Amino acid sequence: MFDATDRSGGAATASDHTRTAESAAVPAAAALRTGRSARLVRVLLSPWSRLSLLLVLLAGAGSCVLLFQPQRLLAHGWPPQLGGVAAAAAFAVAYGVCTVAFVPRPLLNLAAGALFGTPLGLAAAVAGTVLGAGTSFGLGRVLGQDALRPLLRGRLLKAADGQLSRHGFRSMLAARLFPGVPFWAANYGAAVSRMSAPAFLCATALGVLPNTAAYVVAGARATAPASPAFLIAAACIALPALAGAVVAWRKRHRLRGR
Repeated sequence: MFDATDRSGGAATASDHTRTAESAAVPAAAALRTGRSARLVRVLLSPWSRLSLLLVLLAGAGSCVLLFQPQRLLAHGWPPQLGGVAAAAAFAVAYGVCTVAFVPRPLLNLAAGALFGTPLGLAAAVAGTVLGAGTSFGLGRVLGQDALRPLLRGRLLKAADGQLSRHGFRSMLAARLFPGVPFWAANYGAAVSRMSAPAFLCATALGVLPNTAAYVVAGARATAPASPAFLIAAACIALPALAGAVVAWRKRHRLRGR
C-alpha cells in the first residue's frame, strides 16, 4: 500500500520536474531566438552594412541608366497624353530620379527647355534638381555618413568637411553656382558632413538657378542657334565654368595648406 503510494508520489514528482524543466526551456529558447534576432538587426543596421546597401543601390541605378537610357525618353519620347503643368510635374519627378542615377543634368536641362519652353521648363528642371539632390542627400546621410565620417583623415578631406559643416549654406551655394564640383559629389559630400538639410536644399535651389536657366533657354532656342537668346545662354554656360576653374585653381593651395 505504502509502496504504491510512494511510487505514485514519486511519479508525480518526476512529472512535475519534467513540466518545470519544459516550461523553463521555452523562455530560454525564446530568449535565444530574440538574442539572435537582435544581433542580426545590429549587423544589418551597422554603418558598413548601410554603406554597402548604398553602394548597391547606386550601382544598380547606374546600370539601369546604361541599359535603358532614360534620358532619351525624357528628351524624345515623353508620353503624349500628358500636357501642361501635369507633364512638367511628371518630368520633374523623372528628372529627380535620373539625377540620382547619375544622368548628366545638362542633358536633362536641355530636354526641359525643348519640351516645355523657358518658364515651365525652368520650373520643372529646378524642382527636379532639388528633388534629386534631396534624395541623394537623404540616402547619403542615412546610409553612408556613419561609415564614411571616420575615414575623413586627409588634410584636403578634413578641410572640405570643415567648410561644409561650419559654413554649409555659403559653401553649397558656391559649389552650385560654379559647376566645377560634380553634382553627385556635392550631394554626397554634404550628406557626409554635418550640414543641415534645409541649408543644403535652399542653397541648391538658389545656386543651380542661373546655370539651369542658361541650359533651359539653350534647349528652348536650339532650333535657332544664331538667335541672341541662344548665344547669351551659351555664354552664361561657358563663363561660370571658366570662373569655377579659375577659383578652384586659386583655392587649391589654401586647402592644401590647412
